[in-house]
Amino acid sequence: MPIRRLSLFLTDILMYGLVIAASAFMILPFIWMVSTSLKPADEIFAIPPIIISPNSTLNAYKYLQEQYNILGIVKNTFVIAFSATILRLFFCALGGYGFAKFRFPGQGALFAFLLGTMVIPGAVTLVPVYIIMRDLKWIDTFWPLIIPGAANAFGIFFMRQYIMSVSNELIDAARIDGAGEFTIFWRIILPIIAPGLTSLGLIFFMGSWNDFIGPLIYLKSPEHFTLPLIIRSLVGPVGRTVYDVQMAASVISLLPLLIIFLIFQRRFVEGITAGAIKG
Repeated sequence: MPIRRLSLFLTDILMYGLVIAASAFMILPFIWMVSTSLKPADEIFAIPPIIISPNSTLNAYKYLQEQYNILGIVKNTFVIAFSATILRLFFCALGGYGFAKFRFPGQGALFAFLLGTMVIPGAVTLVPVYIIMRDLKWIDTFWPLIIPGAANAFGIFFMRQYIMSVSNELIDAARIDGAGEFTIFWRIILPIIAPGLTSLGLIFFMGSWNDFIGPLIYLKSPEHFTLPLIIRSLVGPVGRTVYDVQMAASVISLLPLLIIFLIFQRRFVEGITAGAIKG
């Protein structure tokens, strides 16, 4: 018995050691990114590498604010990502509710067509959507980055699988009490599927926050730029890229996502696993 306990103890130590080593390996690039953003330019490529510089400075962050108004850029990015996420969650949940709890002619074919749109490359729709946005005079505004993606096949499929687990008896009881369909959706369905909404919302928010192609196509004025555009503009020829400023912009881009994920990580995992089990 003691030998078995010792064996289990050593196995646990080995597993924890592997997990810690893997975690350290994955977090090292982020540590290096933060470190580089604080270093003077002549220490960035120093040999041996300097992790924590005694001459750390916030000059790169000050430069970003003075030259690019980085706080305004962060505000632009947040407004676009937040608005797009809320709109997508509403319409995807509404579409998922319709497919999960209603029966109508052609439902299967329509749902199959919806899933089929997921295989269409996004590049195919760039030109037609751009022409529509141009005719609406939405170029150089935030609307093309918010409205066209208000509902998508993945989001509707995800919410349909989640809402299918909601008891039909609960919905029927609400109907007997006189509740309308939208009231049922708003006051009963949405609170129940909150973990799923959180998971899907994090996916949508991160996708919109990191979107590069959309802002590159539709935003023309520098005051409307988003963080991915600013980070790309800091990339120059070899030897001319201002690496400390580029890393500072990357830190600013990463920090809000990290904070949001840490706050909602429990709901995120709960929503993903529950959706997988209930689907």
